[in-house]
Formats: sequence, C-alpha cells, structure tokens
Amino acid sequence: MALSAADFNVKIFADGADLAGIRKLADDPVITGFTTNPTLMRKAGISDYEGFAREVLEIIGDRPVSFEVFADDDENIERQALMLASWGSNVYVKIPVMTTNGVSTAPLAGRLAAQGVQLNVTAMMTLHQVEEVLPSLAGGPASYVSLFAGRVADTGVDPLPMMKEALALIASEPQIELIWGSPRELLNIVQANEIGCDVITVTHDLLSKLSGLGKDLHEFSLDTVRMFYGDASASGFQL
Repeated sequence: MALSAADFNVKIFADGADLAGIRKLADDPVITGFTTNPTLMRKAGISDYEGFAREVLEIIGDRPVSFEVFADDDENIERQALMLASWGSNVYVKIPVMTTNGVSTAPLAGRLAAQGVQLNVTAMMTLHQVEEVLPSLAGGPASYVSLFAGRVADTGVDPLPMMKEALALIASEPQIELIWGSPRELLNIVQANEIGCDVITVTHDLLSKLSGLGKDLHEFSLDTVRMFYGDASASGFQL
C-alpha cells in the first residue's frame, strides 16, 4: 500500500504567505492549519499586515492559523499580540522565544496566556528553551511550542532525540502541542509522524512534493535516467 499524507496522524500546516498558494491549499483536506512569519510575508511582497491576515482568515475558515508579532520589547509585543488575537478565535499568536538581545519571552508568554491568548512560541532550538517556556503555558489556553528541527539539523545535530524529549516534557499538558518547524525534506514529515509529533509546518514548495510519498523507487530511478537522457538530447551534446 502506497504511503499517503492522508494516513498520517501528524497535522500538516502550510507555512507561507503567498495568497494564491494559501487559497489552493485551503482546498486540500490534508492541510489542517496555516502559519506564516514576517520573513515569508516580506518575500511575498506583503505590505498591509492586517489586510493580508484578514484575507487569509476568510480563505481558511475555522482552521488554526499563526500570525507573528514583529515588536521587540515587552510592551509592544503584548500590544501586538492582543491585537492579533482579536482577529479570530482560530488565531494563534507567534511570539519569538527571546527578543533580539537574547532575553527570554517566557514571562511575557505567561502574561499573555493568562489573558487567554493562544500562543505559538517560535524559533526554539534547545530543550532548555522548552523547559523555560512550559511553566508559562501550563494550565493556559491551547498553545504550540515550535522547535525548529530543520535548523537544528542544519548544524549537524540530529533533532529526533530532542523532539522526542520535548514531546515527553509537554505530555502532562494536553492543550500544548509540539510543532516540528523548518522541515527540509518529505522524510521529515514521516519522521514527525513516527515519533508522534503533533504538528509539522511545511512550506508551499515542499508541499508540492507530497505526491512523491510512497513512489516506487525503481520507477523513480527510471524516471531520473529518462530525465538525464532527455535533457542531454535537448542540449544537443555530442562527443
């Protein structure tokens, strides 16, 4: 039986800011949520944050979506977070795990959670960060902790043990879900599913490869050989 994303327990959230892509992915039952961030929005040429966000909310219905603050001090992060949260009951507010000067946002996360804000604490790359934030989210509303497993892997460190331990850390708080952030390949979706990770955020580009799941490797090899042959012929190479 061919492997299919529809068979996964891990929830697949589309990560991007391209409205056309979001509109297309909103019709895909495999996609159960959406995320974005200021870098993706800048890349997509978004200049009207609220206008973009409200259009996304119209497109996706009641599925969860994460919008990120862009302030860098407690007062303005809190102000922006409350504003973003007011845009919909399915909005999760992304706050970075620390400010640009390296100060933890865990106390601020606690204050926001106490006000009922659903949070997505993002850009985490260590278990210590998870341990620091968890008490702030414990007993609060639904929230996510987002460990950037892909970026951890980019440093040559295997993120799987960290992800498994993070799942154990949050196990006593069922309203807190773990996000596998910044995946680099389809294999990461399979890995996230196998360890019982709650959510994986996947860019639109990587989502376009989902049709390759479970593909017969002999046929894949043959397709690759034919591609090389076709490109060489089209180039008119001669030896």
